[in-house]
Amino acid sequence: MLKIGHEVVRPGKRFGEPEVSIPIPEELATVPGVPINQREVDWYSREYPLESMNITERASRDWANTLRDQHVEMREIRKEHEKLNRPLIMAARASSELEPTAEPTGEDVTELIKTRARELGFVEVGITYFDPRYSYMSKKNQSNYYEHFIALAFEQDFEPTQTIPSVDAEIVHSSTYRTEGAAALELGNYIRSLGYHAQVSGSGDAVGPYIPLHVNAGVGQQGACGYLLTPHVGSRCRLVSITTDANVSYDKPVDYGIHAFCQVCQVCVNRCPGRALMRDKIWWRGVEKNKLYFKRCRPVMARYLGCGICMKVCPIQKYGLKATMDHYAATGQVLGKGTHDLEGYELEGKGYFGPGELPVFESDFFSSMPHGNEYEWAFEQFKDKARAAGGEITDDLIEDFRAQMASNLSNETTDQLVMMDQDADYI
Repeated sequence: MLKIGHEVVRPGKRFGEPEVSIPIPEELATVPGVPINQREVDWYSREYPLESMNITERASRDWANTLRDQHVEMREIRKEHEKLNRPLIMAARASSELEPTAEPTGEDVTELIKTRARELGFVEVGITYFDPRYSYMSKKNQSNYYEHFIALAFEQDFEPTQTIPSVDAEIVHSSTYRTEGAAALELGNYIRSLGYHAQVSGSGDAVGPYIPLHVNAGVGQQGACGYLLTPHVGSRCRLVSITTDANVSYDKPVDYGIHAFCQVCQVCVNRCPGRALMRDKIWWRGVEKNKLYFKRCRPVMARYLGCGICMKVCPIQKYGLKATMDHYAATGQVLGKGTHDLEGYELEGKGYFGPGELPVFESDFFSSMPHGNEYEWAFEQFKDKARAAGGEITDDLIEDFRAQMASNLSNETTDQLVMMDQDADYI
């Protein structure tokens, strides 16, 4: 039995259930939240501010959409999600303009907000300050964000998630975003009924990367897969947020033992079909983390039903943090590692892959994905069309290019594709 360094106490998984105490072995203890170098964070946020990958990688987004639309069921899922999710996004954007419906009493309303969030189905809720360093350049002037950040996580159903990658998993993936979006709007209404403003950041339309602020609010830690790992459901949740001027108290980052545990576990790293996850941590923009190779991740996600295998094979997702830590403390072993129950998956057209087995892809599988923002991509398409026309730049070609650039300038930055949705990069 390993020596326990500290215990983390969290509310039960469901509203009204008893608290859960999670033992963290001493050898897995690191720091609350994430190792961070504030000077580097400040420098990067000032000199190289964050921007949404929907803009910086628009070329690969459009390319991935085209590939996914070749799968009839996936195309219909995406179209249905866009149709149903857009009203939620627009309502969230307008939420900052809504005035409170009552006068505030002046009391601290932290527990009232958390209780209502749990009643609405959120599996995790925490509160921290809204750090403007974690906002995208394209979002800075779009809405009136308030000083307090409510970090919310909504559980994705277990059974369909275990079929990843599959159509069923993509259906529950999209529907969870919509369910949490509607719940967040309702929570915003509740906050206004307490006498305060509430700006909902709609799912698929984040003001910035959610994970660092959720970590600051104590609702989880970032795993080797790049996702936020929460105590009850690991990465099997979808994130959303509300900023508010309500009278609230802040939570603190927590050491769930995840940073050290992921370095021992490595299941997601070993099982990633695209070999897109780094085995060792690096310092990136002032934060120590396992960095994702985007150019090896999106090509697999685009071609294989959204992939998500790193979510499926995570023991914390499948068994929960308490069961995982209890087992590790008792045996020194990672629960489920090396078993088909945890590590097995199937890729459409490729077959089944058990522990130690990985697919092999064609030589141009990764290199064929385009890169760049929408303007760079438009210019590349313009050049390709000119080459196809024998190098002649016609008036029609110029007009097409002008129309495409005008369209790009008016484009939404929401990621209706819902790929790389948790955007794991810190500032």
